[in-house]
Formats: sequence, structure tokens, C-alpha cells
Amino acid sequence: MTDWLKRNLFFIILGFFIIGFLFISREKEETNHNEITPVNLVSDETEDEASTDERMLVDIKGEINTPGVYELNSGSRVNDVIKMADGFTDDADETSINLAQKVHDEMIIIVPIENEESDETLHQTTSPTEQNEKVKINYATQEEIETLPGIGPSKAQTIIKYREENGLFQTMEDLLDISGIGEKTLENMKDNIQIP
Repeated sequence: MTDWLKRNLFFIILGFFIIGFLFISREKEETNHNEITPVNLVSDETEDEASTDERMLVDIKGEINTPGVYELNSGSRVNDVIKMADGFTDDADETSINLAQKVHDEMIIIVPIENEESDETLHQTTSPTEQNEKVKINYATQEEIETLPGIGPSKAQTIIKYREENGLFQTMEDLLDISGIGEKTLENMKDNIQIP
């Protein structure tokens, strides 16, 4: 037995050495794996705070109790501006205002008089060019938008939906972002629309 031990002692020690080395290196790998730290947690928080802290100015006029320019947080709605401006007057046409629409910086909200709006609806059968009036694309109803050349009910609905989701149109070219409106359609109707 001792002869066998003497002959194989080198291999036995070598085996223990290899097992010990593998055990130590495995422990180091596990501790390194567990020490992964979240990289962008702090920067993400500051970005979220920056986005919620963003302020914007909105100008509201027309049939509102206290017209003026109001400062609001990012993500505010038209309804928030109406509340800040002490609500509608008795003559305001509340149905023409989308209270759920998100506001954006430098937005203008004009609250029309109820009688003026009803007068406009009487003339909806005639086109805007016959009345020498342009369709205010940012505030027009579906029926008013349908009076534009090349715009039917489905395109009118798409324009209103786009306006509600993305805010008011800033330029004529913004209409090209709407599915179904190309350069030719825009060319045909641009003389009949007003922005803002």
C-alpha cells in the first residue's frame, strides 16, 4: 500500500490542487455575477422628473370667465385650463371644445359664442370658398371638414382623430402625416383651410 501511495502521491496532490483551483475560481465568478449594479436607475429617475416638471404656456380666449395666458404642467388637458380660467361664460358653446385634449406649449384655445356656432352650422351646405371663409382645421367639426375638396366622412374622422391624439396642426404640411392625404389632396384644399 505504501509503495502504491509513493508512486501516485504526485498525482493525488495534483488532483487536490486542481479541485481547489476550480472551486476558488467558481466562487469568484458567482460573486462577480451577483454584484451587477443597475446602471441607469438614477438617470431614468431624473429624466422622469424632468418630463413631469416641464412647464408650458397656454393662451385661452373667447367665452371664458378669465381669459389669459396660463402656465401648466406637461400632460395637462384643456379641461385643466378651463378650470384655471374660472370656467365658461353663459354664452359659451361648450360642445365645440374637446376638454380631454392634451395641451402643448404656445397653444391657443378659442371658446366660441354658442349663437355664432349655430349660425355657422346653417351655412354648412355651402363650401367655405363661396362664403369667403376658410375652415379652421384645428377647431372645425367633422361636417365642416367634409366641405373641403377631396375630403369625405372617413378622412374627416381621421383628421379629427389625428388632431386629438397629436395636438393642433402647426403648418399645412402637418396634414401630410395623415393616412390618405397626399400632396395632391393638400394642394386642392390648402386655399380653403386656415392654420391656426
